[in-house]
Amino acid sequence: MSYESRQSRDWFEEADPACGKPGLRFRCTMCGNCCTGPEGYVHLTDEEHSALAARLNLSKDDFLRDYTRETVFGRSLKERATPHGLDCIFLDRDSIPGKAICGVYEDRPAQCRTWPFWPSIIASRRSWETAKRTCPGIDTGPLIPPSQIRIQRDRTPRDPSR
Repeated sequence: MSYESRQSRDWFEEADPACGKPGLRFRCTMCGNCCTGPEGYVHLTDEEHSALAARLNLSKDDFLRDYTRETVFGRSLKERATPHGLDCIFLDRDSIPGKAICGVYEDRPAQCRTWPFWPSIIASRRSWETAKRTCPGIDTGPLIPPSQIRIQRDRTPRDPSR
């Protein structure tokens, strides 16, 4: 049973006060907060391993050795200690002053592409507001319609926050 079929109406179907339409607002500010912090886990599929290896002109084995680590959940991208916390190995804080950009943006894993529309984040207005404390892009930018939010939620490979 899908998440959607268990819930007849999602809270984000309520009208946005600014425009009267349902949905949630989000625009990435390139702050890097979703890519840093305490030790985390970034789920990677075999296809994502292969795409990232190809992007870096590495064999899959070399990519797995140099850029991932084994966890109880499976392979995850490595992290490196910075003054901000443990940054994803692909987070670049140097190219654009004051910004943090993904060095593999076009090939980033689904878990990264679906932020902040993870099931645990959009489960309730309260969880959305909690995520907003560390993500300045939440409640800014264009209105994302409920249908697109559900697509992103359903593409989340496994809820990383649980």
